[in-house]
Amino acid sequence: MNTKLLEMLVCPITKGRLDFDREAQELISYQARLAFPIRDGFPVLLETEARELEQQEERT
Repeated sequence: MNTKLLEMLVCPITKGRLDFDREAQELISYQARLAFPIRDGFPVLLETEARELEQQEERT
C-alpha cells in the first residue's frame, strides 16, 4: 500500500484514521470497528464490503 495514499484516505463512516494491516490486506478503522478489504491493490471503502472487527482485534 502506498504510504502517501494511506495518509490521504480516511474511514468513510467516521472520517478518522485508517491503519494498514499488511498481512490481512485490510485498512482498519478502530473507531468504526471495521476492516475494509484491499482488492487488486485498491482499497474498497464501502461499509457493505467491510467486516466487523473481533473483540480481540480492537485496540485497548
